Amino acid sequence: MSDFFVHESAYVDDGAVIGKGTKVWHFSHVMPGAVIGERCNLGQNVVIMPGTRIGNNVKIQNNVSIYEGVELEDDVFCGPSCVFTNVMNPRSHISRKHEYRRTVVRHGASIGANATIVCGTTLGAFCFIGAGAVVTSDVPDFALMVGVPARRVGWRYEEVAGVLRHVE
Repeated sequence: MSDFFVHESAYVDDGAVIGKGTKVWHFSHVMPGAVIGERCNLGQNVVIMPGTRIGNNVKIQNNVSIYEGVELEDDVFCGPSCVFTNVMNPRSHISRKHEYRRTVVRHGASIGANATIVCGTTLGAFCFIGAGAVVTSDVPDFALMVGVPARRVGWRYEEVAGVLRHVE
């Protein structure tokens, strides 16, 4: 008996690592070589590709694909249908696997529904990416980002580990 939950319609391939208390819901697929931490929640129709790393207590909402080269640190929230890319100029007739760019989402970051995160960027700790934003460059810690392309419109104020934090 495993110490994580996988819905009967989901697939977890041999070679995937899933932490204690994690839940994998309907029609999701975790591929070999993916590493998922403890107490994560993968919503419906989530795909986790080989070579990805997901920290502890990460929430990935419905219809999100985590592609090779993407790393989510602890306590990250990925809203419904947000998108990660891993190649700058994809073409169906040209293999670009050797051109994957690393994308890092730092501890406590939140990504809104339908936001797009272009590969090669780092999203800072506890930043907030608004719904539908398109992130094309690095995001500072605690930044509030909106728009296309995403721009900083403020700082996120929140209690983190018992301390009210923001950067300005």
